[in-house]
Amino acid sequence: MWSIYIIRCRDRSLYTGISNNVAKRFAVHQLGNAQSAKYTRTRHPLQLVFTAEIGTRSAASTAEYQIKKLSKKTKELLVAGRISLSALGIVSSEK
Repeated sequence: MWSIYIIRCRDRSLYTGISNNVAKRFAVHQLGNAQSAKYTRTRHPLQLVFTAEIGTRSAASTAEYQIKKLSKKTKELLVAGRISLSALGIVSSEK
């Protein structure tokens, strides 16, 4: 099962990604090595603030693209749980 995740960086920016193992992927981001995203390497400490199961890799990539287009304000509402992916028109398996 593929999931979407959002990481809050030291500078309060939000990084969005997908993985089929979020815990493992977040650990890689924490290492700050070549396998981590270039964006997060210099923005430690990192905090995993949102995850949602999406389904297939294709659906997760589509959801990632849609989330990346959202305003920071809307992403903050998503992270705070004040708005859902389905309310944003993003299909997921979120509970």
